[in-house]
Amino acid sequence: MGIGSGGGGEAEEEAAAALEYTPTWIVAGVCSLIVLVSLAAERCLHYLGKTLKKKSQKALFEALLKVKEELMLLGFISLLLTVSQGVIQRTCIPPSWTNYLLPCKKTENLTRADPSEAQSVAAGVFSLGGRRLLNEGGSGHCHSKGKVPLLSLEALHQLHIFIFVLAITHVVFSAVTMILGGAKIRQWKDWENVIQKDDTRDAPRKVTHVDQFEFIRENVNGISKDSMVLTWMHSFVKQFYASVTKSDYTTMRLGFIMTHCRGNPKFDFHKYMVRALEADFKKVVGIRWYLWLFVVIFMLLNVNGWHTYFWISFLPLLLLLAVGTKLEHVIAQLAQEVAEKHSSIEGDLVVNPSDEHFWCARPRVILYLIHFILFQNAFEIALFFWMLTTYGFNSCIMDHVPFIVPRLVIGVIIQLLCSYSTLPLYAIVTQMGTFFKKEIFDEHVQQGLVGWAQKAKRRKESKEATAGPAPGPAAPRASSRLEMLRRAASVLQCSRAPPR
Repeated sequence: MGIGSGGGGEAEEEAAAALEYTPTWIVAGVCSLIVLVSLAAERCLHYLGKTLKKKSQKALFEALLKVKEELMLLGFISLLLTVSQGVIQRTCIPPSWTNYLLPCKKTENLTRADPSEAQSVAAGVFSLGGRRLLNEGGSGHCHSKGKVPLLSLEALHQLHIFIFVLAITHVVFSAVTMILGGAKIRQWKDWENVIQKDDTRDAPRKVTHVDQFEFIRENVNGISKDSMVLTWMHSFVKQFYASVTKSDYTTMRLGFIMTHCRGNPKFDFHKYMVRALEADFKKVVGIRWYLWLFVVIFMLLNVNGWHTYFWISFLPLLLLLAVGTKLEHVIAQLAQEVAEKHSSIEGDLVVNPSDEHFWCARPRVILYLIHFILFQNAFEIALFFWMLTTYGFNSCIMDHVPFIVPRLVIGVIIQLLCSYSTLPLYAIVTQMGTFFKKEIFDEHVQQGLVGWAQKAKRRKESKEATAGPAPGPAAPRASSRLEMLRRAASVLQCSRAPPR
């Protein structure tokens, strides 16, 4: 096959760009820079992990390991995209297929052009925001067949960058939310210290009318249980100005202790709550498979004229408001239950934690929703900055200004509201479930119980192997003994007074 002058120029250009015709000092310099940056990042993560382990921040250390897993996944995605780009370039499709579901509308002069020019446009020679992008390979193979490559090299490269930016943005936004929310929760430590110092166990227990308790006045405020609309409206508004008050913290703390640790009124509820929140953070910082599925769906719906990303930006905001309202409503339900059952109370006000107050009777559902909210918000912000740096502000893919500004404002509102209101609410309200979390134990107690359970299981298996199958009732009795011992260990741990 003959090659014209244009083809010869392209061949010389490709030959000059090949590694075998690149100066060795350039190759060595670029490789050195990449290796140095990678080693520096790896060492920083390593020393950060050592610092967290030294400070006994096990939950945060596990969250750091989760971040490393995400970085490893990104590395695999990068390798997969690089290795498969040749296959993608040699996969040819008819040019007419590229005229559907476009993020940007093709200009009229291009649609009326001759077929060869239309094929070149579809193959990767197009203009976005005044920037001319050239597909450097694969177009010749498909062009000879009258078709175009499935994806241009430039588009593949930009997709690669977007996935990396999305993952990093999600990790950073989750960390910022945890830091800001943790700062809010640390303010409650003063309330815990006051409660610990205020020893009223020997004080006479006086009878108090239920309406005189501040917790009842703040959350019931004359609203009957039948007024569901007023109750939900009060819960919706309260998340903005006083998500968790001192009376909320004091009452829910006492309800938790009287339900799970009755023998230890000096139990450090704040420390337990922080440990539980840190344990949940390691789940939030990861990107699950269903979140990647949402990314694919959102990218599929990014069609010119639909303003998809503008409408999608309202989804995390609405979910965040719904979650905050639900958490406040749980507090209101706890107050209403006490107010309806008692006209007066002897001693302190005690609420009754229960899973029935939460969606699907599972407090864990709230964590999944917060995970999705933070990821979706990170997706919106990452997408904006990726488009801005790649195509420019005036590009058609950026959409119009009236649709861009609200997206950024909504993103900032979500970040602040989730940090200062929703996350602190989640930290304390989800403790009002039927069961406590394993973080109620100190770390050494957790390890001791797990080790003891494993040894007991091995001894049981070895006895069964040597003595043969035990009678029917024996296995249930052994299992029940293990369960009784676990519960006893739980009671002993909660009943043990903290060291002074």
